[in-house]
Amino acid sequence: MQGEPRPLWEFGLGAGPLIFNDYRGSDTTHVYPLPVPYFVYRGQIFKSDREGIRGQLFNQDRVELNLSVNGTTPVRSDSARHGMPDLRSTVEVGPALDVHLWRSDDRRVRLDLRLPVRAAVTVEASPQFIGLFAAPNINLDLQQRAGAEGWKLGVLAGPLFADRRYDRYFYTVAPQYATADRPAFEARGGYAGTQMLVSLTRRFPHYWVGGFVRHDTLGGASFVESPLVKRNSYWFGGVGVAFIIGQSRRLVESEE
Repeated sequence: MQGEPRPLWEFGLGAGPLIFNDYRGSDTTHVYPLPVPYFVYRGQIFKSDREGIRGQLFNQDRVELNLSVNGTTPVRSDSARHGMPDLRSTVEVGPALDVHLWRSDDRRVRLDLRLPVRAAVTVEASPQFIGLFAAPNINLDLQQRAGAEGWKLGVLAGPLFADRRYDRYFYTVAPQYATADRPAFEARGGYAGTQMLVSLTRRFPHYWVGGFVRHDTLGGASFVESPLVKRNSYWFGGVGVAFIIGQSRRLVESEE
């Protein structure tokens, strides 16, 4: 189903606060003011929108190959890590295979299976590869009405997995950093808990607004016995607004 013609590309910029734990399982949180970029590209082969950057693969009605991006904030003076080295920010980038399980005739309701796998590196002058992270999930999207206008609700949930190198970066306590209250621990990788995320967005004529809340549960995770894990279950989230700066004069058919 094709919607009304939309600009080939649009871009904007804004800002918003993000409430974030120092790392998954930390009991230290911070509020970060972050830039909110807005970019939409509606090409025939490659697309970029609120669902990420993706290319059409195989049958475009069933399977897409996306770019999955995530990251973590720096960890300094965290109470559980007192006396241990600070942790650098990380960036995670990798492919995500998305399988469209079901769509309503008007495309207002969609159910997808998403299979992202990301490689993580530290953000510094000489980046260090710290491992792999996978976050398979079931994603449900609901639109208030067909087209670009109206509120859009997204809900996703699924398990998380990491390799040994990734978990060692965050949860291993080397013998030289062990104390009476923080015994030595060696992370081994594997199951890393579950996540549930709910997002709400809307595109207005001259600006975009959005927000999300996420709940993480670490029960049963391979590293849950690490003395650096202080919370097995917690929430975090953020909101933002981006003002539209420019858009293409060329119009293309869109599925929005």
